[in-house]
Amino acid sequence: MVGAILIVCAATSCTGDEPAGRAPLTAIVTAPAPSVPSGVPDLGAPEEVARGIDVPWGLAFLPDGTALVAERDSGRILRVAPGREPELIAELPGVAARGEGGLLGLAVAPDYDRTRYVYAYFTAEDDNRIVRFRPGEPAEVVFDGIAKAGNHNGGRIAFGPDGMLYVGTGDAGRSELSQDAASPNGKILRITPDGEPAPGNPTPGSPVYSLGHRNVQGLAWDSTGALYAAEFGQNRVDELNLIEPGRNYGWPEVEGSGGANNGFTDPLLTWSTSEASPSGIAIAGDTLYVAALRGERLWTATVSNGTATNPRDVLRDSYGRLRTVTVAPDGALWLTTSNTDGRGDIRDGDDRILRFPAR
Repeated sequence: MVGAILIVCAATSCTGDEPAGRAPLTAIVTAPAPSVPSGVPDLGAPEEVARGIDVPWGLAFLPDGTALVAERDSGRILRVAPGREPELIAELPGVAARGEGGLLGLAVAPDYDRTRYVYAYFTAEDDNRIVRFRPGEPAEVVFDGIAKAGNHNGGRIAFGPDGMLYVGTGDAGRSELSQDAASPNGKILRITPDGEPAPGNPTPGSPVYSLGHRNVQGLAWDSTGALYAAEFGQNRVDELNLIEPGRNYGWPEVEGSGGANNGFTDPLLTWSTSEASPSGIAIAGDTLYVAALRGERLWTATVSNGTATNPRDVLRDSYGRLRTVTVAPDGALWLTTSNTDGRGDIRDGDDRILRFPAR
């Protein structure tokens, strides 16, 4: 299960000719962020960090403020920063990029300064799995056996305030798995950095933290430590959920609200699938941001004490499909487009990484 990783050369000098119709990898020189940001991203002041990225999916920040971005179809991980050329950090072996599968979520270990570990979730030939690696060293599988399919692969990973790794998975097109407590599919998992079931999980020895999910691709915590998750609906509504340990969120018995009387947990917010198809989410202060794919917009909402209110959409039809939104260490909001994933209308420079500085 351990494979070599291809490392260390600037992306523009390693890749040869770019695919036809794809802009070359370049970085855009921008003004630096304010030295003392307020933490409120200015959505009216976009800065283009990089362009010509091949289906950017996961995005995670290193302690120095630079970002790692995963290319879904190529299996490459690039290091990007304003004013710098993207740099190839790793190319993970064994990535099987078909349909919605490929190299998906990224997470940087909370103790990266000591361990140098980067975590990645990807679709392999037989399953979805999580690996960790240090730049320049082979990858190590820490969790595998998550069923794969052409869609509903989940893929978001993030370290929580407790230092545990949280994993959003999909039902792999087999909705019955979401209610199967023995399956990792259709769940939010909580595991240790070594890939073991985390202590304090609802069922001792099980990685399952919550169940009854269709396809989770967004995970974020507010200032109180409350966990929120975004989930794709099927035909009617997409969901934003407050995730609590052991709760059952109803899929496939219920889509959206209406399951509380049967022991399921209803969502905080819902959108029509045409308005959203939510992937990544992020929280800055009391504002939640939701990247919408089919909806081609960024949703915001106010979060407080486990509630979400006042949803509104911004950036509608500005950049096309939006996959990932993340808050940087300096308070800026970073956003990735997803127009080269086979479902979008490709704009000049796609796919791009955008930065909205904190004021």
